[in-house]
Amino acid sequence: MYAIVEIAGQQFKVSKDLKVYVHRLSNEEGSKVSFDKVLLLDDNGTITLGAPAIEGASVEAKVLQHLKGDKVIIFKKKRRKGYKKRNGHRQYLTQILIEGISATGGKKAAPKKEAAPVVETVEEVAAPKKAKAPKAEKATDEVAAAPKKAKKTDSQE
Repeated sequence: MYAIVEIAGQQFKVSKDLKVYVHRLSNEEGSKVSFDKVLLLDDNGTITLGAPAIEGASVEAKVLQHLKGDKVIIFKKKRRKGYKKRNGHRQYLTQILIEGISATGGKKAAPKKEAAPVVETVEEVAAPKKAKAPKAEKATDEVAAAPKKAKKTDSQE
């Protein structure tokens, strides 16, 4: 079973006992947090979609620790101009452990419908089908067979 959840403005595919790094949450370490914006649920092949979120579904998680991510170096340079700019950034993150996914509520995605068999009435089967003469072909043949008129040029006038 997995779910796609929106946490702190980002979407994550989560399942039970998965550790995820998300943008810094305001909850304290060791506290439990619940995310209600579940966009998709998959329960052993049964997919439930939200529009945009599934009502009543939630994901329970525990905040493990707050930390800073790896340093990202931003380096800007313009050649032959003597311009160099070096900057760094470390993102504040929170590590959470997904404890469970509750799938109460929500609508199941409708299974694909197969095409219904065509049932003909007795009159349709018994009545002979009339062959229609192709009218469009005759019209094009007449146009093609008609002689084309020559256009007068300046020298012929």
